[in-house]
Amino acid sequence: MSPAGQAAVLVVLALLGGSVDAFYLPGVAPRTFRKDQPVNIKVQTLVSPESQLQFDFYQLPFCRPKHVRDLPENLGEALTGDKAHTSGFVAKMKKNAYCQTLCRRTYSAKQMEEFQDFAILDYRANMRLDNLPVAQIAKYAYDDQPDKTIQIYNLGFPIGSKLHEEVHSDDAVAEHYVLNNHLRFKILYHPAADELQADAPDPSNPDAPPQYMKGNLIVGFEVIPYSIQHKEVGKWNETCAPNCKLHTCADRGAFTPHTPQMIDAKKGGTVVWTYDIEWQKSDVKWASRWDVYLNMTDDKVHWFSIINSVVILVFLSAIVAMIFTRVLRNDLNRYNEALLSDEEKAQQQQDLKEESGWKLVHGDVFRSPPMAGLLAVYTGTGVQLLFMALMTLCCSCLGFLSPSNRGSLMNSVLLFFFLSGAFAGYFAARFCQIFKEESKLKITMLTALSFQGVCSLVFLALNVIVWAEGSSSAVPFGTFIAVMALSFFISVPLTFFGAYLGFRSAPFEFPTRTNAIPRQIPPQKWYMDRFLSMMVAGLLPFGAVFVELFFILSSIWQHRFYYFFGFLSLVFLILLVICAEITLVLCYLQVCAEDYKWWWRSFFCGGSTALYMMAYGAYHYIARAHHAISVTSSLIYFGYLGIICYAFFVMTGTVGFLTCFVFLKKIYGSVKID
Repeated sequence: MSPAGQAAVLVVLALLGGSVDAFYLPGVAPRTFRKDQPVNIKVQTLVSPESQLQFDFYQLPFCRPKHVRDLPENLGEALTGDKAHTSGFVAKMKKNAYCQTLCRRTYSAKQMEEFQDFAILDYRANMRLDNLPVAQIAKYAYDDQPDKTIQIYNLGFPIGSKLHEEVHSDDAVAEHYVLNNHLRFKILYHPAADELQADAPDPSNPDAPPQYMKGNLIVGFEVIPYSIQHKEVGKWNETCAPNCKLHTCADRGAFTPHTPQMIDAKKGGTVVWTYDIEWQKSDVKWASRWDVYLNMTDDKVHWFSIINSVVILVFLSAIVAMIFTRVLRNDLNRYNEALLSDEEKAQQQQDLKEESGWKLVHGDVFRSPPMAGLLAVYTGTGVQLLFMALMTLCCSCLGFLSPSNRGSLMNSVLLFFFLSGAFAGYFAARFCQIFKEESKLKITMLTALSFQGVCSLVFLALNVIVWAEGSSSAVPFGTFIAVMALSFFISVPLTFFGAYLGFRSAPFEFPTRTNAIPRQIPPQKWYMDRFLSMMVAGLLPFGAVFVELFFILSSIWQHRFYYFFGFLSLVFLILLVICAEITLVLCYLQVCAEDYKWWWRSFFCGGSTALYMMAYGAYHYIARAHHAISVTSSLIYFGYLGIICYAFFVMTGTVGFLTCFVFLKKIYGSVKID
């Protein structure tokens, strides 16, 4: 279900130095197959663009081998429900096989209705071979260039499809669906003799000839589904599989005239499941076999997103530059009187008594806010999330999280989150010192457990719902306990270690002293309203990221690979800068209006982008699934979207808060305070 760049400078230089598109580093070693050597076709899950529930392949009564073996999975695969099983499909390297019989099953009306329900929701079955997912090729023509076509790889194949509709005299509509009971697998291979050995050459013999691999490499796995109502020759014999005689099969994959296999949800029926295996030589190298899955057909839109983000960034940067170079410099020149004559100082003092400005709140601007301990906790958690996002995006851009490493993205997110617990503890402790909080243990415990606790409770509730629906995405209880154990034995100790370092460090020193009596805040203009400031602060950063957000949500719904991490990294870095700048501008306007309660407002202004993300996610869900919305699917979608937006709120809120904190320390340290 279905959480960014590391060292910012290195990422930007690496991406700007070449193409912004991420490149692919193979994540697994190539495996060769000799002629007639068996290759294992594995079955996985059933997914739909209309529902967030995914199911195990054998949730439907497909043909099963005598012994179904669950293949090993890593932690990331277990958390995403990406399970694989053995199947009854038999394939041998470079050996074509046509009209192979898998089994013959007689289904009840209830079982047929189950097939029909999955076909109505456009469920697709996923398989894989040599770590390559099966895909169905679809070709589309451009509207303005009908002669130019584009080839799209759609993962998996549909369970069934709608044949036609019948409208009766009473205006009732009867829909008829067919079952895809014949699969034609097209497997592309590349001779391994064209590929060099992966092992490094012998350094003691540099003149030795290069070593080439032997056998064949699998570089493509395609499928074409058919719906065929097979007719047996003579009396059916279960032992004839896979070479049973069928009237509907001709030579070399051809079919005799036939009718489609209808799904009769009222009476049930008998279905013969068959498949073809076709091998085709390909010039595609093994290292490039994932290119067709990751092919970028809409790069112009991504570049538009980058340009849009840069325009917003330049606009905000100009405003910030104006504040620093003109307005703020004039303020500093007025407030610093060292170079003025006695008469000028007297006139300056008279002017200052009659004017307002940010200097007048110097005795209150660093006054501790209400619920200061909670702000320290959120600041530490935000730094932890920021580090996790940057490290994950960096590894993604370098190709270490390629789709061939299944579950690697989830594994990396968890790993970097747990390891960055030290940053959370350190920053929470430093701000705990600033706010003079006495309950150091309480602050450290909240930093270590509060965010993880909220996310774990929501995840556990969603997991119970998914488990009740029989979905394969339900995380086993043992896996959940394993994640909790990793948190307690890695993240929590690191958080305490970071807090220990933070409390031992010298506390921050403010450039001004805080008055004993709080200053009264004058009435504020309507445009300085807190809620309005939050809405304005979140709008511009969201405008810089919404295009990439559309592609991410679309990839989730269409179950495609999102691999535009180069674009995403640039957009993410621009988003952080915009978030920092807009929060800084609003904070400056706030203190100029003599409102010194900036602590929580800067945090909420920085995090308000998450509110727009949540609203856009809801719009995207309703727009794409308006005809198939269910309570369960909605709970799952908005539950996981809520976790992501909550994490984004804490992270961007921390960016805005830290920016304002550094900015105010800088400007108040630059003026002479009597």
